[in-house]
Amino acid sequence: MARNEVPRPLPSQNSGLDISEASTIAPVSDASPAQYLEDIGKDQASRDSGDESQSRIDLGEKALEKEVNENANATYSDMLASPKKPFSVRVRALFGSGGNLQPFRLLRQDVHNIRRRYLSDWTTFNQLVFASAVYVFFTNILPGITFASDLYVLTGMTWGTIEVVFSTGLCGVIFSIFSIQPLTILGVTGPFSVLAENIYSLSQDSFHIQFLPFMAWSLIHSCWMHWLLAIFNAHDWTMLYVTDFSADIFSLLNSVIYFHKAIQELQRNHAAVSFASFLYSVIGCVGTFLVAVFLSSAQSWKPLFHRYIRMGLSEYAAAISIILFIGLPNIGELATLDKQTLTVQTSFRPTSPDRTVFFVRFWELPIEWIFLSIIPGAIITVLFYFDHEISSIICTASRYNIKKPTGYAWDIMLLGATTAICGILGIPPANGLLPQAPLHSESLLHIPKHTKGKKRDDLNVDEKSPTESEVENKEVPQTVYEQRFSSFLQAGGILLFLSPPFQHVLGLTPTSVLAGLFLFMGEQSLAVNPILFRFFYMLTPPSELPPLPKGVKSYWPIHGYTALQIIMTGIIFYVTLTVVAPAFPVIIILLVPARLLLMNRIWDRETLRFVDAWACRPGTPEDTEDEKLALESGTGKKNDDAAYGGGGVLDV
Repeated sequence: MARNEVPRPLPSQNSGLDISEASTIAPVSDASPAQYLEDIGKDQASRDSGDESQSRIDLGEKALEKEVNENANATYSDMLASPKKPFSVRVRALFGSGGNLQPFRLLRQDVHNIRRRYLSDWTTFNQLVFASAVYVFFTNILPGITFASDLYVLTGMTWGTIEVVFSTGLCGVIFSIFSIQPLTILGVTGPFSVLAENIYSLSQDSFHIQFLPFMAWSLIHSCWMHWLLAIFNAHDWTMLYVTDFSADIFSLLNSVIYFHKAIQELQRNHAAVSFASFLYSVIGCVGTFLVAVFLSSAQSWKPLFHRYIRMGLSEYAAAISIILFIGLPNIGELATLDKQTLTVQTSFRPTSPDRTVFFVRFWELPIEWIFLSIIPGAIITVLFYFDHEISSIICTASRYNIKKPTGYAWDIMLLGATTAICGILGIPPANGLLPQAPLHSESLLHIPKHTKGKKRDDLNVDEKSPTESEVENKEVPQTVYEQRFSSFLQAGGILLFLSPPFQHVLGLTPTSVLAGLFLFMGEQSLAVNPILFRFFYMLTPPSELPPLPKGVKSYWPIHGYTALQIIMTGIIFYVTLTVVAPAFPVIIILLVPARLLLMNRIWDRETLRFVDAWACRPGTPEDTEDEKLALESGTGKKNDDAAYGGGGVLDV
């Protein structure tokens, strides 16, 4: 069972809640019994066939993962305890062989993993992969154009639609070809738009210097900072200590931002068009949202229609809804209504009338401003690093049953390079997107062919486990198609819309449709966030709540934990609306040590073990503390499940 025999909260049969959705964002801590037995079977088959070399590779990889997790747990234990070793000894241990700061340790491992998976990433293509590419295309380009509208106003017409589309497509193609994890989707984000607005205001109003050279140097500085983080294995000493507490708050914040963007689009419509047109904009927004939600549930319409029809409606739900409500305003009397559409360009050239090419003469910035640009570069690095890592972690959550090796250091190195390229070209940089990255994984879920038709009994699932017996009785676990075509096709399609004819087609999209898409994306992300399901527990009568595991005495501490997450999300969202908006990534980062060092003084250990876990490795902080106490007491007892590393995103 996940998390050392301590299950997550499960909804009662009368509550109508599906915990299979509740745990989608928060990675499950270790492998399912079925997956564990399947892995054992694969190892046995390998031995029986005489493939001893492959068996040695598999065992070596598991040993490496075990060592990584043990090193992380040991480091966290050292953080909790007062230092006992001399400073020089601790420094040598950190930078020496196997140390957390040993240069290039994770990069070497990532390069090895890319070589193992790269060719197979280009051998999988089918209709589901194509449908996923279409879905991600719409959920990426249209919100990006909305952020372009904001940037056009907030950066004094320096950045517009063409720059955002160029950046999204270029960075997407680069990552689809060269990254280690192609499930991650890149694009220009709302949080960066907030930062860009403040950097523009500072450069124009306070510093009285040109915005683009200053931004270019900020992004160049961010590049080498990303490289340092990758070289010195930042994932091991940062993200390995991130728990679901912070990741779920960040995911909820993105949902709230998308809901807020939808409201902003309707407000702009109200100010720009007649009241009758505004009412239709509301209808178009709500209609786009409801039709997309309705069609996305087509798989459950059985016995209506053939299963391939239901599958097609479900996979192309967002695309069908968008195309439908783009066409409706041009039919009949609706065609006479004045309406707002996306602002696009008619030629491939920068938005600013002062620019003719996509290139910034960044070397002409005075030296003092080059050094000062390190500060915004550091802020951008914090935002991009955390945003991209969380996106990668969530889109490879263990509910997606990722089989191929993955990694983080190589992608951070690549992210630094694309960030500098964007700065030199004078376009906004792109990074990992929420909720597009996990939505990409969701759209690729399927039942593996070798398990179709098998029942749970055939998979030797432990029926005593609440996580297996009380969850909705699906036939077999699903997995995703791990390939590069879907990300490559959606990014290539976005680049195609740089051409004037496709820009014209894009300009036919009403902004009300965009608002509806924002609602749909926010809902899709929120629907799989555990915070939502624990919030439902707060509204559920006590008699209808599922039983708690041993050690957790009441739901009230769980409700308090959930309320804190919601309040923190509200505070961070409020900060994004104020003049101190550039500091909001720092608040998110501070949640990590706050969870590890402060929250155990408010909530008991069993409650924290129940509602939280490490975001990208097995176990919980409480498990690690138990190991430390056991070792100090001389028992030498260790959590074998946590040390093994089964079921986490580090598994390969």
